[in-house]
Amino acid sequence: MVRVSGVRWQSWLRSRTFWGWLTGVILVAVGPWAVASQPPNVVVFLTDDQGWGDLSINGNSNLSTPRIDSLGLEGARFDRFFVCPVCSPTRAEFLTGRYHPRGGVYSTSTGGERLDLDERTIAQLFKAAGYRTGAFGKWHNGSQYPYHPLGRGFDEYYGFTSGHWGDYFWPPLEENGQPVQGQGFIADDLTDHAIEFIEHNQRRPFFLYVPYNTPHSPMQVPDRWWDNFRSRELKLKGGPKEDEDFTRAALAMVENVDWNVGRVLDKLKQLALSDNTIVIFFCDNGPNSNRWNGGMKGRKGSTDEGGVRSPLLVRWPQRIAAGKSVAHITGAIDLLPTLCELTGVPMAGVQPLDGRSAAPLLLGQTDTLPERTLFSTWNGKVSARTQRFRLDDQGRLYDMQQDPAQEKDATGSFPEVAQELSRQVSAWRRDVLQSRGPDHRPFPVGHKDFNFTQLPARDGRPQGNVKRSAKAPNCSYFTNWTSPADRITWSIEVLESGTYEIQILYACPQRDTGATYEVQFGGQRLKGRVSQPHDPPARGSEHDRVPRDTESLVKDFKPLTVGTIELQQGQGELSLQALEIPGQQVMEVRAVHVRRVTSP
Repeated sequence: MVRVSGVRWQSWLRSRTFWGWLTGVILVAVGPWAVASQPPNVVVFLTDDQGWGDLSINGNSNLSTPRIDSLGLEGARFDRFFVCPVCSPTRAEFLTGRYHPRGGVYSTSTGGERLDLDERTIAQLFKAAGYRTGAFGKWHNGSQYPYHPLGRGFDEYYGFTSGHWGDYFWPPLEENGQPVQGQGFIADDLTDHAIEFIEHNQRRPFFLYVPYNTPHSPMQVPDRWWDNFRSRELKLKGGPKEDEDFTRAALAMVENVDWNVGRVLDKLKQLALSDNTIVIFFCDNGPNSNRWNGGMKGRKGSTDEGGVRSPLLVRWPQRIAAGKSVAHITGAIDLLPTLCELTGVPMAGVQPLDGRSAAPLLLGQTDTLPERTLFSTWNGKVSARTQRFRLDDQGRLYDMQQDPAQEKDATGSFPEVAQELSRQVSAWRRDVLQSRGPDHRPFPVGHKDFNFTQLPARDGRPQGNVKRSAKAPNCSYFTNWTSPADRITWSIEVLESGTYEIQILYACPQRDTGATYEVQFGGQRLKGRVSQPHDPPARGSEHDRVPRDTESLVKDFKPLTVGTIELQQGQGELSLQALEIPGQQVMEVRAVHVRRVTSP
């Protein structure tokens, strides 16, 4: 035993080391009783571009998903659960319990994916209730703090905040706001971090959010899963427009997700946490290709049934009966109130909800809830869904019980229903869609709690000859910066005046070095020169199982430190502009990093 005396002894008693040691001793002493008596943990899995039909529990014999299926077999299956037609809106609705346009989400990139800062998220609620919160994966609701996950209630974050990524093997990611290098295949890496989070927090209640970015394109998956599908004959087909190799890649990626979900479930079991952990699995929209989806009309991007119906599986062995089926229509907007009621977490400070709790259905307190209408919207289109009917974005009515494929317009048979749903859609448009004007939100820089800000090319505006490396902005970089008249700009708001260091993530071949440029904001200018070549190859396609469509290839960009600049609090444009270009271009730009060095 180490002897400690005098002031040192008293200091040790007051230290975090002592209290950490004492807490550990107490936890070991009370052991299983402490775990059993604490509030239930929550684990939420969300997959990207996986359709309702991409699970064997829903009848797809083209693949096998036993670990995901087990959640429904050992818990509850929701028969008619609805999300949004695309990614970021669904995530926003899960986080807030409100339709996504209310929270300022109207796009999947260039700032339109950001969730308004006055929205209180499910993570903030659970954190306020004493839960440890962690998110590991694709965020897609804002990158710059406080839009960042760490500003929305999560204690830990690992992944990427963009809408999609260009390479899933050893990708550039971030950990708690700082750039890091991912390890191996991205879904496996995200799962590794989720498991570590569980291990570190097993003695306290935790809220774990695992938003996988697969099976979103580019279609990449390790050989172990691709080899199982490379030549597999598809038993169920998605119609004449199906690209069967794309389908094989998507299903291989889903089986990889299934394996990773199983790894988390195994860890919960190993730590004796399974009984007191609520596990949820759902998807963010319909399938990202024409493949088997239960015969429903529509895919990703559509407001028809196939574009917005998602599986929802919920397991909680202590309270939810195994094999339970929920027939009542529900949606992503219902998850926040449902989880709060199941766990007893107060919903203090939330804005008026559009969702309602499905906890009574899960706990067997009732088999039905009052009639309701759910609305789906994207690109100005709106459809409405009741328990029996769907009114599509063209005003056509379908009896979903008799015609789940939406093949026969039933307006003539049910004119009053069509008229009432049309009225509801008009009212919903006025209330939800037309209540917001243009988006003038700048990208925040220099928050007092977060001194590092990334301004990716995704959020910038190319002007003149400058263009993006690919059509989709999310993982793009700027190229073709060839003239002093060209500019790259970001609309920002400096939240705190001070001295800031500027870095540019750049690439430039030897032949083009020597260009000079300046960074400008609010009348302040910082000049720089591209003196060192850095010419990495574009990569990512070597891992594609099928040719990619919209995603950019990626490069291993290098940070170029420009220097420091005094930035005053306020809004304006941060711009890059060339002064002299001795070669063919200035450089390629992936992002600008802004780090506060000092404050006044």
